[in-house]
Amino acid sequence: MTLTPSGTTELGLEAPDFRLPDTDGKMVSLDDFDSCKGLVIVFMCNHCPYVKHVRFALAEFAQRNARSGIGVVGINANDVDTHPADSPEKMREEVQAAGYTFPYLFDETQDVAASYGAVCTPDFFLFDDSKRLVYRGQFDESRPGNDIPVTGSDLQSAVDALLGRRVVSGEQKPSVGCNIKWKSA
Repeated sequence: MTLTPSGTTELGLEAPDFRLPDTDGKMVSLDDFDSCKGLVIVFMCNHCPYVKHVRFALAEFAQRNARSGIGVVGINANDVDTHPADSPEKMREEVQAAGYTFPYLFDETQDVAASYGAVCTPDFFLFDDSKRLVYRGQFDESRPGNDIPVTGSDLQSAVDALLGRRVVSGEQKPSVGCNIKWKSA
C-alpha cells in the first residue's frame, strides 16, 4: 500500500465526459447527471483500506444528499490484471456489501481517471450544476487507525455551500489513499 495524496486539479475545470459500464453492464455517462444540482465523482476501488474505511459513510452520504439533488458516481480505474479484487464481478459484490445506491463504474482503459487527474483511492471531485469543479479534497480527517470518526464533514461542507449558493472554500485538504493501480505501458 502506497499512501498517495490527491493531486491539484484547478478549480473551475469542466468535468471531462465519460461513458462507462456500471456493475450490471449498463452504460452511464456524464450526461445522465444533467438534472443534478451537483455531482460528486469518487475514484475508488474495492481493496483499498482507505476506501474500506469510508465505505459505509460514503453510502450514507450518497443516500442523504440524493434527496437534495446531489448525484454521486464511483469510478474504479484499477488494473484488474494485477488487482483482481477490483474486477467488475467483485465490484458487484462491493455494491451489495457496502450498500451503495449510486452507480459504480469500471474504467477499464483508465482514460477517464487520467482525464480527471485522479491519482488515489478515494479521490473526491465535486462539480456544480454547470459541471465545473468546486471541490477536490478529502472526505474528512479520518484515516485507518487514527481514531477520528468517519463523518464526511469536509465533503459535506462543500456540498452544503454549493446547495446554499455560497462559494465553496478554496482551502481544501487533499484526500489520501492508495495510488491508482495503473496498467504497465
